[in-house]
Amino acid sequence: MSLSGMRGLSVFISDIRNCQNKEQERLRVDKELANIRTSFKNEKGLSVYKKKKYVWKMLYIYMLGYDVDFGHMETVALISASKYAEKQVGYIVTSCLLNENHDFLRLAINTVRNDIIGRNETYQCLALTLVGNIGGKDFSESLAPDVQKLLLSSSCRPIVRKKAALCLLRLFRKNPDVVNVDGWSDRMSQLLDERELGVLTAVMSLLVALVANNPDGYWNCVPKCVRILERLTRSQDIPQEYTYYGIPSPWLQVKTMRALQYFPTIEDPNTRRALFEVLHRILMGTDVVKNVNKNNAAHAVLFEALSLVMHLDAEKEMMSQCVAILGKFIAVREPNIRYLGLENMTRMLLVTDVQESIKRYQAQIITSLKDPDISIRRRALDLLYGMCDVTNAKDIVEELLQYLTTADFGIREELALKAAILAEKFAPDLLWYVDVILQLIDKAGDFISDDIWYRVVQFVTNNDDLQAYGALKARDYLSKPAVHETMVKVGGYLLGEYSHLLARTPGCSSKEIFAIIHEKFPTVSISTKALLLSSYIKILMHSQPPDPELQEQIWRVFQRFEGNIDAEIQQRAVEYFALSRKGPAMIDIMAEMPKFPERQSALLKKTEDAEADAAELSATRLRVQQQTSNAMVVVSQPFSDGPIHVGPLTRSSSSPQEMNGDLALTVTTMGQGQQSTPQPLAPATGDLLGDLLAIEAPPPASVSSSLLSSEPSSLEGLGDSSALALLDNAPSVQPIGSIKDWFSALCVKDSGVLYEDPYIQIGLKAEWRAHQGRVTLFLGNKHVGALTSVRAIILPPAHLRMQLSTVPDTIPPRAQVQCPLEIINLQASRDLAVLDFSYSHGSAPVNINLRLPVVLNKFLQGTPLAPADFVSQWRALTGPPLKLQEVVRGVKPLPILEMSALFNSMHILVAPGLDPNVNNIVAGAIFASEARKTLCLIRVETDPSDRTQLRLTVASPDAVVSLELKEYIKEQLLDVSTPTPQFVPASTGLTGPAAALAGLL
Repeated sequence: MSLSGMRGLSVFISDIRNCQNKEQERLRVDKELANIRTSFKNEKGLSVYKKKKYVWKMLYIYMLGYDVDFGHMETVALISASKYAEKQVGYIVTSCLLNENHDFLRLAINTVRNDIIGRNETYQCLALTLVGNIGGKDFSESLAPDVQKLLLSSSCRPIVRKKAALCLLRLFRKNPDVVNVDGWSDRMSQLLDERELGVLTAVMSLLVALVANNPDGYWNCVPKCVRILERLTRSQDIPQEYTYYGIPSPWLQVKTMRALQYFPTIEDPNTRRALFEVLHRILMGTDVVKNVNKNNAAHAVLFEALSLVMHLDAEKEMMSQCVAILGKFIAVREPNIRYLGLENMTRMLLVTDVQESIKRYQAQIITSLKDPDISIRRRALDLLYGMCDVTNAKDIVEELLQYLTTADFGIREELALKAAILAEKFAPDLLWYVDVILQLIDKAGDFISDDIWYRVVQFVTNNDDLQAYGALKARDYLSKPAVHETMVKVGGYLLGEYSHLLARTPGCSSKEIFAIIHEKFPTVSISTKALLLSSYIKILMHSQPPDPELQEQIWRVFQRFEGNIDAEIQQRAVEYFALSRKGPAMIDIMAEMPKFPERQSALLKKTEDAEADAAELSATRLRVQQQTSNAMVVVSQPFSDGPIHVGPLTRSSSSPQEMNGDLALTVTTMGQGQQSTPQPLAPATGDLLGDLLAIEAPPPASVSSSLLSSEPSSLEGLGDSSALALLDNAPSVQPIGSIKDWFSALCVKDSGVLYEDPYIQIGLKAEWRAHQGRVTLFLGNKHVGALTSVRAIILPPAHLRMQLSTVPDTIPPRAQVQCPLEIINLQASRDLAVLDFSYSHGSAPVNINLRLPVVLNKFLQGTPLAPADFVSQWRALTGPPLKLQEVVRGVKPLPILEMSALFNSMHILVAPGLDPNVNNIVAGAIFASEARKTLCLIRVETDPSDRTQLRLTVASPDAVVSLELKEYIKEQLLDVSTPTPQFVPASTGLTGPAAALAGLL
């Protein structure tokens, strides 16, 4: 575009570039926009020259990032001008300023169509460029037939046909119905005979999109694609301008081979043979050179050829050639080439009969594992993981273990998980497997998931030959001055169960084993301490008759924790102390744990289920999967009559996920030589919502005696219609507390009680991330009988997409069910979802409708505000409906600090000092919906003489967000009934009042 004749435009651009700061630039832009708007209103006296100049200025202002919300009619009008200079301005600026859904585009469709079907090729190019840039359904329905005619026309110049092909590609992506497969298959085949490479490249881009959508309709194009590759690889009739560093049109080669990969196979033997000759020529003719540009082009073609070879499942000889080429690449110094070599060699593993060829490069791959570039290290790790089998597992796992001590934290978790999977999958013997897992835990305990150490415990328990060896290795590791807590768990379990097998080994007496374990006791978490208490009682049981000194030491530990604040620790200490005083009678109770039932490893199962992305598995993800099971019932049963066996591991679990983190005490009833299904022993005290704050798996459910004996409170909140709590046909069932207060508290907290009556307790724990949320409902049966006919239905408002997992029909006595609820926020709204919940105790049905605390502030995230940013954003939002203001009267009088704390609890970040007036509050937040994130600015002006009224201003670029957020904040200010957290001023980096806001707010 030539702007040399527009002096006013040049002066304006110079003025913008000479601005000293953003504020000066904005003032100059505002002045210019005001001038343009005035000129457009007086359009009769506006010359074509000035109109062009003003439109160019609008485009420049738009490119600077400012909104241009006028002048679109004048811009579109220039498209219908008769002169090229005016038409060019109209097309260029329209394609930049307007999107496919803009109403003004409909006014230009006829003009654009006239230019496309006209005889002026320059105008045709302008029109095709506009349509290709904007696309849209209206354009695709109205103009696609004309674009197709241009593409198929033999009288048009190549430049027009090339633009027509790319334009049709854009229209097809927007609306696939514009291309009829039945009619276009033969036409595409004809277009592939094109000799001009520019047009052919554009046509091939269109073909790739067509076959990706429906490959079955374009089989007749396969031979033509192969002939194009033959022409290119033999450099037949290739113009110099399409040769890039000696490579004939590498872009066309890549697109052609990509199109062929959408066809399942090639049946015709002649076509297949010709294609393999082409691929062989590409594979053998590519090497690494010093010129970077040539390397990039050659390797783009080569790696696409490798993908096509793998797709076609070529013969073994060609596969071996591919592996040999990649073997050269992983040995070069250039990191990009080495990365591509490793990545494609990993993909080659998906093809049969090449694993032995890849094994020849095992040393080079291990060397890449220590590359400075972490991306190369990750690809090397993936490749080692994929090429491992029984023959090389020992070497690869040992290399991974050796590298584990020096690997950076970004790769250590994935490294540890892969080593554990390989050790289990290809272990030559179980002794080696135990050694590997214990080394893993010792070197990378923080990155070891519970599934890994559960599995080694299962192997040792089920194999008598491993028990003494495992206990001895555990003692050796625990004897170190500092060990990871996971090692303490493994060692504590193994020594508790099998330390008696080491009685004749020096340094392995019961007293010495106890001393080794107890030395680590003060440093571990509550769940591990509970496990170690089980180990102590086992050690004491195995030393019969007990050593008086050892017995006294263990008794002192139990007595010390009989009054511990943690219910699990307290219960174990009390019960173990009572059991240990039974003497020899406790031998039957404390017998060794029985063997685990044979079952598939959780790690291997996950690997098989998601083999395509096995490299992405991590200990963190495994833990998340354990925490998010669909519906888990935790049952508590009293002691049964007859001998019982107690052990530290939950034996009723059928998978490691059910072996919860604190390894709950289990009770196994033995009678008449048969073993019943063991159940976790319920703690004597606790709360049904105790696992709301659990870090790993929830502890067993229990019922507090004080909770059961408490009298039902008044029906405060039940009569409030907003509480939506209806107890149908059961007037005797009343909530224990205020439903309204529970709901209000959960609006600013993420865990707590949603509802409770004498029979059931419904708890809630939530996690929020941007526009998504996950709420877990805890349904706890407090009753001694089962709750039947349990039903939970979510009634979502229009702005939320919600999905609740299956709820079991029956909740057993003293049990708790976890039901995850997935939430996606679509837009701002104050409407609430309702939980329609019902159950029956005995023959009495109970129905409750509860508001769910999925409120607007859950999708807010406080954002720090700098004075300059706040000023610019606040000024940009002018007046209703984007900026709304209201005087709110009748609010609860709150000091500024308490009001600030209320805003912070709603995830709206208050910025102290940003407003010079100490009686005002300025805050900001980001509201997240599925479509976008919206910045929200809030200002509250209070009257020191009358705290019952204030002026609230809310501004955002979205009118709906502004209205809903203003009303929500107003509701909170009018109904402050729950205590708010203590306010801690946010750190914004500001010192003193922000003078820039003095006259703005």
